[in-house]
Amino acid sequence: MDIEAIKKQIESDIQNISSSEGLEEARFKYLGRKGVLAQLTATIPSLPAQERAVFGQQANILKDKIANLILEKEKLFGSPASGAMQESVDIGMPGVSQEVGKLHPITRVIDEICNIFLRMGFQVVEGPEIETEYNNFSGLNIPLEHPSRDAFDTFYLKDYEKLLLRSHTSPVQVRAMKSRKPPLAIVVPGRVYRPDAVDASHLFMFNQIEGLMVDEGIKFSDLKGILEVFARSVFGEDIKMRFRPHFFPFTEPSAEVDISCIICKGRGCPVCGRKGWLEILGSGMIHPNVLRNVGYDTKKYSGFAFGMGIERIVMLKYGINDIRLFFENDLRFLRQF
Repeated sequence: MDIEAIKKQIESDIQNISSSEGLEEARFKYLGRKGVLAQLTATIPSLPAQERAVFGQQANILKDKIANLILEKEKLFGSPASGAMQESVDIGMPGVSQEVGKLHPITRVIDEICNIFLRMGFQVVEGPEIETEYNNFSGLNIPLEHPSRDAFDTFYLKDYEKLLLRSHTSPVQVRAMKSRKPPLAIVVPGRVYRPDAVDASHLFMFNQIEGLMVDEGIKFSDLKGILEVFARSVFGEDIKMRFRPHFFPFTEPSAEVDISCIICKGRGCPVCGRKGWLEILGSGMIHPNVLRNVGYDTKKYSGFAFGMGIERIVMLKYGINDIRLFFENDLRFLRQF
C-alpha cells in the first residue's frame, strides 16, 4: 500500500474543503474509528514481520500530518463547535450578575476600632470563649460571694463545674498578664454570653472589645487621653466626652464614659432620654488585687482597663434601634452597610 500516494490525496482533499461542515466530515473520514488511518493500521498484522515497524511509523506520521492540516484549516473558519456556540448565544442578553459580599456591620466596626488602637501602639489579642471560673471571676477580683457576680452571671458547661461561657472579654486580661511582662497594651475583641432576656437592647450573646495597658507610672489621665482619641475617631471630632464615677470589681477608681448625643448634639432627644449624653463604655484603673493575682508588683506597675459592647457602638454609630436586627440575617437590613 503506497502511503505517500494516500498522503498526497488527503492533502489535496483537505486543501479543497471550503466549510466547517466539510472539515468535520474529513476528520471522521480520515481519523475516525473506521476511517482511512484505522484501515491502514488494521493491515499491519498481515504484513511481513520486517515491514511492520516501518509501515506503522509511516502511519503515525501520516496521522499527525492529517491532524495538523485539519487544525490549520480550522483556524480559517473556526471549528463547528464554536460556530454553533456563536449561533446559539444571544450576546445582547444581560448576563447573570454575581452579588458582591460585604462585611457585617459588627465586623466592620470591630475592625475599625482595632485599627484605631493599633495606631496607638496596642496589640490585638484573642482568647477562648469557654473559660475557667477563676479567669472569668476570681482572678478579676470577683469572688464567689461578691454581690457584683450576679451582673456577670453566665452559662456553665454541663458536667464541667469549673468551665463556663465567658461573660466578658476581661478573662483575657488575666491570660495576657500571666504570660507577658509589662509594658503591656492590648485590645481584645470577641463574643461573650449572659443569660439575659432578649429584647430590643439585650441578647444572650453579644460582642465586646476589652482594652488594657500596664506599665510603670500609668495614670488615669492616660486612660482619658486614649479614650478621647478613640471616641473622636469613631463618632467625630465635634463630640464631647465625660467620665462618671461608677463601680467595677476589677478597677479602682472606676468610671462610665459618655459622649454627647450624636443625634441631637447634646440638646436632648428620645435617643438619649432627653439627657444629651450617651453611655459608650466602662473603664478604670486596674484594681491592685487583679495585678497581684497575676504576679505583678503593685508598687512598681499600674494600669488601666476599659470595655465596650460592640453592638451598642454600632447602634449609636448608624442609628439602629433594635439589637436583634444584627442577627436575623435579613438582607434588606444588611445591604445598607
